[in-house]
Amino acid sequence: MLARLILSAVAVGITAYFMDSVTIEPWWVTVIVAVVLGLINSVVRPIVKLLSLPITILTLGLFAFVVNGLMVLLCAYFVKGFDVQDLWAGILFSIILAVVNWVLNMMFSKE
Repeated sequence: MLARLILSAVAVGITAYFMDSVTIEPWWVTVIVAVVLGLINSVVRPIVKLLSLPITILTLGLFAFVVNGLMVLLCAYFVKGFDVQDLWAGILFSIILAVVNWVLNMMFSKE
């Protein structure tokens, strides 16, 4: 579990480093962002996805990107030192974060 947290924090740091519209200061806030984003994605996101299911179906799944961006903005609201410019930056951050997480998990997987 600690290894997963470290990988998530590294992924958040890498993603924020490559995006000008997202800032994380000081560096240790990346760990807090990883924890809060994990909590938001496990508690709030399923409820929002269920409530937004009709519009997600209408948009052929594209609204899921908006939900992910909103979760990033919610995290930025709660964590001081983590700033996201706008919804588009949140959407892009969530996409890049998913890719970076996937790559890191493939690199450091036990199997």
